[in-house]
Amino acid sequence: MTNSNLTGPHDNPNRAAVAALVDHTLLKPEATRADAEAAVAEALDLGVYSVCLSPSMLPIETGPLSACVVAGFPSGKHHSLVKAAEARFAVENGAQEVDMVIDVGSAVDGRYDEILADVLTVREGVGADTVLKVIVESAVLLEAIGDDGLAAVCRKAVEGGADFVKTSTGFHPAGGASVHAVRVMRAAVGGSIGVKASGGIRTAEFAAELIAAGATRLGLSGSRAVLEGFAE
Repeated sequence: MTNSNLTGPHDNPNRAAVAALVDHTLLKPEATRADAEAAVAEALDLGVYSVCLSPSMLPIETGPLSACVVAGFPSGKHHSLVKAAEARFAVENGAQEVDMVIDVGSAVDGRYDEILADVLTVREGVGADTVLKVIVESAVLLEAIGDDGLAAVCRKAVEGGADFVKTSTGFHPAGGASVHAVRVMRAAVGGSIGVKASGGIRTAEFAAELIAAGATRLGLSGSRAVLEGFAE
């Protein structure tokens, strides 16, 4: 598997160090092809790591940026085979990274083997060389099953072949990333797997706190505003 950005920047990251962790994200349902192309152009201008788009935007030229798409987004209620097919098609059309959503209800019910099977199925669909991030909706899980439940889900994701565990879609009313969630997730997966924080990250201060807690990738829609808060 390809694994990226496993080591975050130092305690006082500068703008370039943080930019290297950013997935510049456009996942609004109303986004147009022109919007996607503009997002790529902005990502290139900002010097971020990747651009994260809906799979319907592929193929799209991203230049040196890693091309990231979502699968089973945003509900996670798609059949695992559908998620795998969606992800495989995206890879065949240029995606290098896939952010899949688990069935959060399975996690809330404690059916962790279903989470494992879901991730394994998508991993098989995309192959070993695609970066696979697993979105767990940490805010929901912390409320429903607590720290131990969130940690158990993250460990199942890793067992299934995840390169990253990811906090949130950014679309769930329960909320997005939190420092506490990142700490729990980092402790659960250890140092060899990435943790992506996403959802509601709008300031440099919050981004820095998430990095300090163990985040090694940030999903940002307002990347410019966040990065402008870091020193050059």
